[in-house]
Amino acid sequence: MSRPVLRLATTSAQETQALAAALAELARPCDLVLLVGDLGAGKTAFTQGFGAGLGVEDQVTSPTFALVRQYEGRLDLNHLDVYRLEQVGEALDLGLSELLDDGAVTVIEWGDTILPALPPDYLEVRITFLDGETARPDLRMLELVARGPQWAARQKALATALEQWAVADGPPAGATEDGAC
Repeated sequence: MSRPVLRLATTSAQETQALAAALAELARPCDLVLLVGDLGAGKTAFTQGFGAGLGVEDQVTSPTFALVRQYEGRLDLNHLDVYRLEQVGEALDLGLSELLDDGAVTVIEWGDTILPALPPDYLEVRITFLDGETARPDLRMLELVARGPQWAARQKALATALEQWAVADGPPAGATEDGAC
């Protein structure tokens, strides 16, 4: 796995949404963002904030059962949840190629499960919910990894836009190296 471009921390779903909204300001047409993390880590909350940052006025909801939801904003948003797909080919059956080429920004929850069906240029957002007995019980760690040249070229802009959530290379106060609390 590549070294993260950024290690970030949020302490609530609202703060995760604010971080995602700040990230969305850097989005460009046809960008791809993959969200990776355990159930309940905050992938949908992230997408809600990302949508708000794109100017989406509709309520962004989990597409777990619909698989794909589309929203209009200053940049349109395709929101996919591929958790229930059993084979990579099923992602192609959703019209994935067309969605990725329609000029919208595409956010895919559980995107790491369909990597063979995706282009090599995307931003991976790995969200870890550090639930436990800490001073910050709603702590989430987010690691952003730029894959391919499009997102890699924005590393400095990412760092600037998200600096208020940045953490040092080690885990935040109250967490151990292995992510346990």
